[in-house]
Amino acid sequence: MTQADTAAPAAGGADLGPARDRRRRVPNPDGAWPWLFVLPTLIGLAIFYFWPVVQTAYYSFTEWGVFGGAEFVGLENWISLLESGQVPRALVNTLVYTAMLLLGIPISIYIASLLNRPGLRFAAFYRVLYFAPFVSMPAAIALVWGMIFNSQYGILNQFLGVFGIPPVFWTSTEWVALIAIGIVGIWSSLGFNIIILGAGLRSIPAEMYEAARIDGASNWRQLISITVPLLSPSIFFLTVLSVIHGMELFDLIFIMIGESNPIKGDTQSMVSLFYREAFISNDKGTGAAIAILLMLIIGALTAVQFAVQRRRARS
Repeated sequence: MTQADTAAPAAGGADLGPARDRRRRVPNPDGAWPWLFVLPTLIGLAIFYFWPVVQTAYYSFTEWGVFGGAEFVGLENWISLLESGQVPRALVNTLVYTAMLLLGIPISIYIASLLNRPGLRFAAFYRVLYFAPFVSMPAAIALVWGMIFNSQYGILNQFLGVFGIPPVFWTSTEWVALIAIGIVGIWSSLGFNIIILGAGLRSIPAEMYEAARIDGASNWRQLISITVPLLSPSIFFLTVLSVIHGMELFDLIFIMIGESNPIKGDTQSMVSLFYREAFISNDKGTGAAIAILLMLIIGALTAVQFAVQRRRARS
């Protein structure tokens, strides 16, 4: 047997398995130090995030007395919640609002592309104007827009009256109120979207736009063929955040619609339903069930978004 024959198995990789196993079993030279550094964060997550979720899941199977004390009742809260018929309507309202927030992303792309044009004067000032609503208190935003949408003295109805359009009851008509709330949501989220998309736009090489202009591509064609495809990571990020934010709708409905409004039951969101059951009706078990249901819905929607994004990345 020649030396080449003895070296052939090693060259073919047949005898490298034990060597690989030995390399895999090499102890980590850092030891437990990395875990010690992240331990405070893990403890905080476990105490303030994971444990409350476990508690809420348990409370969804209990019934609370007026003066405290939980009694295990099994699936009774879940059955009564699904039979009440309030969840489907609240879920539809929440999904409609979430869909309107998603419509704000194309608007943000267009505005961000305008603000990032080379040579635009006062671009930083415009960005501040768009970003200001995002850092404002949601209660203040709801109060201001509530006055704008007021059917009697609101500036919007006064503007429509100039053209002979009769007053619209923006916050006291069933689906009109939901659309008005969606408009406010889009307006208040534009600033954050524009900042994220603007950062993505600045990473796109200017040479690509110059080559497209030389080939005769219009501004709209450049937006569709260059800007949107290269902004897909930022768009995906904003889509996930918009869905989560939309499913958590509460403050705009609570202030703009109000508790005395006759359509409050027809415009309530999932979080509004949770608030009403847990704090108004003092039914903590049903409120916990709504919270867990909302968490599962958000988790499912997020998982679907990630699955669609992975499929698009492969294709």
